[in-house]
Amino acid sequence: MEQNQNLNEEKETEEEGLAPEGVSLETKKEEVDYKAKYFYVAAEMDNYRKRMEREKENLLKYGNERVLSDLLQVVDNFERTIDMLKPDQDQKMKNIVTGLDMVRKQFIDALSKHGLQPVDALGKEFDPNFHEAVAQEQVEGKKPNEVIKEFQKGYTLNGRLVRAAKVVVTSSNQ
Repeated sequence: MEQNQNLNEEKETEEEGLAPEGVSLETKKEEVDYKAKYFYVAAEMDNYRKRMEREKENLLKYGNERVLSDLLQVVDNFERTIDMLKPDQDQKMKNIVTGLDMVRKQFIDALSKHGLQPVDALGKEFDPNFHEAVAQEQVEGKKPNEVIKEFQKGYTLNGRLVRAAKVVVTSSNQ
């Protein structure tokens, strides 16, 4: 009987717009709304923090990409100069070529310390993700779509392509 009396009192208080503890139902609904908003904002802040961490990592990993890609033109010019001067048989010119080659290697080593790596192309199967075909040639004894010449080296920065290798591949019609 006492339980019935308690249930009747609770029903009366609900009908009057009060929760069992003496707090209005409207206040309870607002409290639930505020909790839901709090959890939403907390989740948004957590997502924002994670997104900022990812962006920070990417900035540290790839932030110097433009500078490094500009420096690749300098490396290309070193390689062209060395290739043009190598056939010269003069001893002074051979010494200059050796010095230029040493500087080129030092320059490439400095770039590789920052994550820049050359794309391996010669003798590999053509991969459009890393190679740009500029010509096709028919060559006996080679597999179709095999890279046989490299006009310009390709490079990746921490696994992401900075510049595709410009290559010549074998044609599939043999």
